[in-house]
Amino acid sequence: MKILVIHGPNLSLLGEREVNVYGKLTLEEINAKLQELAKTEGAELEIAQMDSEGEIVEKIGAARKNFQAILINPGAYTHYSIAIRDAVSSVEIPTVEVHLSNIYAREEFRQKSVIAPVAAGQISGFGLNSYLLGLRAAIAVAKK
Repeated sequence: MKILVIHGPNLSLLGEREVNVYGKLTLEEINAKLQELAKTEGAELEIAQMDSEGEIVEKIGAARKNFQAILINPGAYTHYSIAIRDAVSSVEIPTVEVHLSNIYAREEFRQKSVIAPVAAGQISGFGLNSYLLGLRAAIAVAKK
């Protein structure tokens, strides 16, 4: 089983950027934990971090041929990217949206996800565990 993991804009700055919100873990550390869990679960991951909305849309569009699930943290695009929402909807690959912080406890403009309605589910607010729970969920929905 192959799962595509997409980290959106500014996530390459994890560990340095707003550590009070996002924690001290770097993206590399998160990816290592995801790879460790994937190996245990018998899944193969392709991991990409992109700041550009267009690149994310292209990556999702190309995924339909090779992946059984998508795990995505769309970052700020969560709140307004109809293009990413449409890409997730069109590929018909089970997609799990994750966030390190609890987006519903943050600024009002961050409390809405345009991606969630077309995703299999969303996990937010648990730091690294959002990703790990999200990966487990992606594996489970891909097996259905």
